[in-house]
Amino acid sequence: MSILFKNVKLLEEYGYADSTVNVLTDGKYIKYVGKDMPAERATKTVEGNGNLLMPGFYNTHCHSAMTLFRGYGDDLPLQRWLNEKIFPAEDRLNEERVYIGSMIAIAEMIRNGVVSFSDMYFFLDETARAVEETGIKANLSRSIVSFDKDADFSKDSRVLESIDVFNRWHGKADGRIKIDMSLHAEYSNVEGCFRYVADLTKRMNTGFQIHVSETASEHKEGIERRGMTPMRFLESCGVLEVPVTAAHCVYVDDDDIKLMAEKGVSVAHNPVSNLKLGSGVMPYRKMKEAGVNVTLGTDGVASNNRLSILRELQFATLIHKGVERDPAVTLASDMIKCATKNGAVAQGRADCGEIKAGQRADLILVDMNAINNIPAYSIDSAVCYSANDDNILMTVCDGNILYENGSYTTIDEELLKHNAKTVIAHYFD
Repeated sequence: MSILFKNVKLLEEYGYADSTVNVLTDGKYIKYVGKDMPAERATKTVEGNGNLLMPGFYNTHCHSAMTLFRGYGDDLPLQRWLNEKIFPAEDRLNEERVYIGSMIAIAEMIRNGVVSFSDMYFFLDETARAVEETGIKANLSRSIVSFDKDADFSKDSRVLESIDVFNRWHGKADGRIKIDMSLHAEYSNVEGCFRYVADLTKRMNTGFQIHVSETASEHKEGIERRGMTPMRFLESCGVLEVPVTAAHCVYVDDDDIKLMAEKGVSVAHNPVSNLKLGSGVMPYRKMKEAGVNVTLGTDGVASNNRLSILRELQFATLIHKGVERDPAVTLASDMIKCATKNGAVAQGRADCGEIKAGQRADLILVDMNAINNIPAYSIDSAVCYSANDDNILMTVCDGNILYENGSYTTIDEELLKHNAKTVIAHYFD
């Protein structure tokens, strides 16, 4: 279906700050952007009324099925939260529960303008099925842990599961689904597994997801254990020779940051989760100055409670100003890029994340006529400081409308709510 968006505003980087424009999609891609009315007729016309049409959001770190644990184990530090609450709850997961949890997450993300997410979890077939059915994009990975240094990793069940999922799902749903490899963290894997999976990832020509230096104790103990920082350890094992998305990176040092920039590591900045768990604040200024590709993630709902990249964008924009005592350390335009184009880069989606002819039609329409956005002297500033998730009127992925004016096109919301309540009611039976 082709869509014509009439009379819409664009972000300031596109150079139309003083006027509205028209944007035409041809079914999957953006075909035209400009002030003139394109001659070609569209299947559907959307009257923009001066609302903002911008690239959709990218959630570059998520554990989608953890929506089942929303509000479970709040107000605990990371290790107690994991060992006392989350790990025992995850032992009760099965295919049905992961599917329902993933569907809840995807519905929330679509509603909040997310067009693609990166996921580390279990039962990937069920999350992939949910992605295929709903029309969103995703980079999915099976998180691997290992503790036996003498193991044959070519026969490890988790590694084999990752390969199997890659063979069955990578590139499916017209390229919307990508399968990455993943090791959970430095502290939860032995060196041999790092080396084996790094080489495997390189041969598979795919991406790699991992948690890095989320807490001070994790970073300190990693140095004591390996004789080097977790990031340096990843380099020593060959991990940084593949496209890496490193989640958190709260305690990386200056040499780590330099290395990340040199190796093209993308960072998934999770400000809300890091604050909620009392983990700290990622050194954004140093990463920006070094040229690191900074993106935004929510982490799982159990350590965030919401799947809103707009909220992450706004928290990130504000918190670093306070930490650095410098209001110019985060610019609205830069932070919006973290939430959009930088995320597409991290996911290996070169034709996504911008409103330009030839780019994928991954778009969201934001209500600039809402009372909380009036007046908007700067569109970029309105996104960073005024807008909220309720202002998102439409979410489009690969040219397909997934959400419009309060309704989903690919999700039966009432049935999903019923199934979710049923699963949650009997979760600990």
